[in-house]
Amino acid sequence: MIGEALIITAAYAVDLAVGDPRFIPHPVRIIGGAVHVGDKALRRATKSYDAQWQKAAGAALVFMVVWATFWLTTLVNRYIPKSESSLDAMISTAAIIWLTSTTLATRGLVCAGRRVIREVKRGNIDVARKQLAMIVGRDTAALSEEKILAASIETVAENASDGIIAPMFYFALGGLPLAMAYKAVNTMDSMLGYRNEEYRHFGWAAARLDDAANFIPARITALLIAAAALFVRRTNARTSFKIMRRDGRNHASPNSGVPEAAMAGALGVRLGGPSSYGGKVVIKPYIGDDEHDITVKKAKTAVILTAVTSLLGFAITLALAALEIHL
Repeated sequence: MIGEALIITAAYAVDLAVGDPRFIPHPVRIIGGAVHVGDKALRRATKSYDAQWQKAAGAALVFMVVWATFWLTTLVNRYIPKSESSLDAMISTAAIIWLTSTTLATRGLVCAGRRVIREVKRGNIDVARKQLAMIVGRDTAALSEEKILAASIETVAENASDGIIAPMFYFALGGLPLAMAYKAVNTMDSMLGYRNEEYRHFGWAAARLDDAANFIPARITALLIAAAALFVRRTNARTSFKIMRRDGRNHASPNSGVPEAAMAGALGVRLGGPSSYGGKVVIKPYIGDDEHDITVKKAKTAVILTAVTSLLGFAITLALAALEIHL
């Protein structure tokens, strides 16, 4: 039976090479479709009930989707024949490698950050705003060049945890089934975990479970960003660690601020501050010190730091898989 070390290596290579082509059905889109159907049915059914009933309905949806994702992936994972020379084994192994690659997002995140930065460098601010709007939740239509770059730095730091290190962490913990279950949790948070009147109660379980699932990976990501700063020019590992400890809690999320603070410290820039969401200005604490201006060069360095962070995370995951050590 093919080992987990080879699976994660091949999956990481596939993600770097092709990412997530739109013409291939993606498990996250399938999960998202299931969440959409459940959301529409259960939220409508409990709309007139009190908060506790709405929370219970949301929790039931979360449980069903995570449970189904974990066990369906477990069944697929166990289907791999033991005979490595058979055609069935090769097909099954390829399927497992592809499924594992879909839990990772290094190429997608790095490319998304580069597209925003490239348009800013070319002076195409309106295009940069539209590109940024595809990867952040805030309003982007009125953002200045500096704010666009700051937002791109924040999102690559935050998503280095959600899209790269967290799936690797859960793969090391429990293989593909747990990594895919994590993706289900993360997908539900992005679809249901809003703090508006519509989802405040129904999306409560999705948001809280995502917070719990990302607590350790977010802090591992921050440490890896600080470690990556040892290998990237014009960054500071010591300051990264310092700002991570000082400003990691300067965020509404218990997790997002930690890697963002590590990134801000490594670059010597200040992130955070007021942002607009749905036309409403939200006053957020600042993260980091404004030792340097936020420039295209700084944003490019943030993308490089993210790529190196990914490589460090992969190296650790590979070592654990090769040694057959489960966290």
